[in-house]
Amino acid sequence: MSIPPAPAPDSSQTPTAAAAAPRPLDGVKVLELGTLIAGPFCSRILADFGAEVVKVESPDGGDPLRRWRQLYQGTSLWWYVQSRNKQSVTVNLKHPEGAAIVRRLAQEADVVIENFRPGVLEKLGLGWETLRAANPGLVMVRLSGFGQTGPYRDQPGFGAIGESMGGLRYVTGFEDRPPVRTGISIGDALASLWGAIGALMALRHKEVGGGAGQVVDVALYEAVFAMMESLVPEFDVFGFVRERSGNIMKGITPSNTHTTRDGRHIAIGANGDAIFRRLMQAIGRSDLADDPTLADNAGRDARRDELYAVIDAWAAAHDHDAVLATLEAAEVPASRVYSVADMFADPQFLARGMLQAATLPDGKPFTIPGVVPTLTATPGRTDWLGPTLGEHTDAVLGRLGFTPADIARLRAAGAI
Repeated sequence: MSIPPAPAPDSSQTPTAAAAAPRPLDGVKVLELGTLIAGPFCSRILADFGAEVVKVESPDGGDPLRRWRQLYQGTSLWWYVQSRNKQSVTVNLKHPEGAAIVRRLAQEADVVIENFRPGVLEKLGLGWETLRAANPGLVMVRLSGFGQTGPYRDQPGFGAIGESMGGLRYVTGFEDRPPVRTGISIGDALASLWGAIGALMALRHKEVGGGAGQVVDVALYEAVFAMMESLVPEFDVFGFVRERSGNIMKGITPSNTHTTRDGRHIAIGANGDAIFRRLMQAIGRSDLADDPTLADNAGRDARRDELYAVIDAWAAAHDHDAVLATLEAAEVPASRVYSVADMFADPQFLARGMLQAATLPDGKPFTIPGVVPTLTATPGRTDWLGPTLGEHTDAVLGRLGFTPADIARLRAAGAI
C-alpha cells in the first residue's frame, strides 16, 4: 500500500504557486527517523525536489528543533524551513505497536534516513537487517558521529565533534589564537549533503543493478574530512601540517579580507595571474603589476606580507562603495562580507529566487530561503512549511489501513 502525498495545504501556508511543475524525486517515498540537523536536513533536500517525506516524531514534544533558536509564538522559525514539504507523524518508537507502525512505513519506503547513535534502532527492532528483510529494495541512510563501524562507533558525536576530528576546526582561525568554529553547524550540513548524494547514488544503483537496496553510512567526521583538500597528501609526502592562517590561505596569494575607510569588510580574490595584474593596475601599483617576480602564484606567495600590506593600505584609504566600484571596473573578484541584512537588499539574491515570500500560521508574512540547486526543467519548491506536531498522523495511518477506532486505541495506549 503506497503512501500518497499529503493533502495540499491551504493557500495561506503555500509559499509558492507553481505546484504543478514536475520534480525529479516525485514518487520517491522517504521515512525520516531523526532529530535536529543532520538527518532532517538530508530529508529536507529530498523533499524540496519532490520526495514524499514522512517524518516520525516523538509524541512527547517532537523534534527539539521545534524549540531551537528564535521562536515565533513558541515555534522555531528554523523549524518551518527545515521541515518544509514534510508530513509529521507522532509515534512512540519504544512502544511495541509504535515500532510496528514504523516497520510498516519502512516497508513502503524507498529511503529511510536516521541519525541515531549506532545500535539504537537495532534495540528497538528497527535496524537495517529487520527493515531490509521486509523491503529488500530499501535504501537506508545512516548518519552518525563516527559511522556504523570502528572503535568509536558507540560514542556520541555532534557536528562540533565531527568538525574537530575531521580537521576543519584545526585550520580555522588565527595562528596566535585557539581554533574557532564557523557560524553555522557546518559539520551536520556537510553530512546531510553526503547523505543525500549517497541516497541518490543508491537509488540509481537500484535502477541499473537489479533493484537491491543498501546502507549509506555517513560519519560526521568523515563528511568534514572529505572536504579538506590536499591536507592528507601534503602531510604524507612532505610532513606538512596545515595551520591556522586567519583570513588568508598560505600558498594562494592574494586572497584576503580587507577593511575600508568606513569600517566595512571586503573579500578580494586576486590570486589568478591576470587578475593580480589588473588589481595592481587598478590601485595604482603598475610597478607590482609588471614585476616579473610576481607573475605567478609562487612568486606572489613568497612576498605575501608585502602585497597584503599594499592592498590593506589602499582599501583603508577609500570607502566601501568606491573600493567595490574600482574592483568591479577592473574585473577583480570581490564582495563585501554580507550580513543577512545585506542579502535582503541585494538584487542578485532576489533575481535568483533565494529570498521567497511565505506566511506563518497566523497570517504573518515572512521570508524563507529559496531552494538550491536551481534545476531548469524540474526545479525544487516549497509547497508547505514545517507542520504542526503530528499533523498528518491520522491521515498517514489511515492510508496504512488503520481505522479511526484503531488510531484512537493506539493514541490511548501511548503508541502514537
